[in-house]
Amino acid sequence: MASIQPARNEHLDAVAALEAVTFPEDAISKRSFRRFIESPSADFQVLLLNEKVIGYTVVLYRNNTNLARLYALVVEKEHRSKGYGRRLLQAAEDLADERHSLFLRTEVATSNTVGQQLMNSEGFRAIELREAYFPPSASQSTDALVLQKLLPRYEMGEDAGVGATEEYVPMLTQSTEFTCGPASLLMAMDYFGRPSSDPQAEELEIWRQATTIYMTSGHGGCGPHGLARAAFQRGLKVRVEVNTDQPLFVDSVRQEQKKTVMQRIQQADMTYLEKHGVPIVVRDYDVTLIKEDLSQGCLVMVLISTYQFDGIRAPHWVLICAADDDFIYINDPDYDTLPWESPTERQYLPVPISTFSKAFGYGGRKQKAAVVLSADLTTK
Repeated sequence: MASIQPARNEHLDAVAALEAVTFPEDAISKRSFRRFIESPSADFQVLLLNEKVIGYTVVLYRNNTNLARLYALVVEKEHRSKGYGRRLLQAAEDLADERHSLFLRTEVATSNTVGQQLMNSEGFRAIELREAYFPPSASQSTDALVLQKLLPRYEMGEDAGVGATEEYVPMLTQSTEFTCGPASLLMAMDYFGRPSSDPQAEELEIWRQATTIYMTSGHGGCGPHGLARAAFQRGLKVRVEVNTDQPLFVDSVRQEQKKTVMQRIQQADMTYLEKHGVPIVVRDYDVTLIKEDLSQGCLVMVLISTYQFDGIRAPHWVLICAADDDFIYINDPDYDTLPWESPTERQYLPVPISTFSKAFGYGGRKQKAAVVLSADLTTK
């Protein structure tokens, strides 16, 4: 019976020989395989049948990222089409998942249709074509498809963590590049039994009501007080969480006139909220407090910086639906954050808590803003 186990030094000769037969022009060296055994940033496993090496995988991890790379997956030719490749792939995914990797990525030659079919059947998606990626070879094409899979998936049940754990929060993709806040609010409204009859029209109406932030270019964005005001007017129970009592997000605005406008709008929204008894709490609203609110049946809209995800420092509203010991699960309304993922796959998107903590906050002073939402049981 075939078994998969961590590679040891006594496996190196067989692995190197199989590698040389499979990739004669571009074989990984025996020395490199030995390093994979020793490296804390690699998982190197072999597939044994009657104590003989008939396959192997290597998964590499990069420090300070949530990306794992499937560097090698090989099955001996006479043992292919027997399910061994799938077993190795699933084992590699499990290892990457155990390390809390968010994505597993690999490169497959465009001529390797069998490999592509295996990856596609296991949920990998093509995100890029790299020309002349592999060296010239008689065994495969030089061009490669970059394939990627989102590893952790949220599953409801006894170990589902806290938050919307019994019924999924509906997913809505924003219809414009500047309405992430309104789209997040519309998802919460739907979950709490107040769905919009015309989401696209109401998305723009909420944006019109809640816009407070000047962008470097294009349309403005929505601030927490404006979104809280819009949520309250639509029948939800609301609380605003910020970490400063100073005007929010004015540091990046150079013109004094624009700063004044932002401050006036924020003050008007705050005055409205205070008049109607909507709490505005000033403190460091962190993951522990978020989990407490989720456990009480709330959903939480948070403003994050997308730098941790795409390298661009842009403010972006997302809706936190659930959390557990390892991940914050968000509904991300933006189709550009993970363009290779479908809307369904951006529902309950797992973000490692360490990554979320870095992303939660915007600007040089890392100003935090959140809108805590729940059903208002006093209204119908």
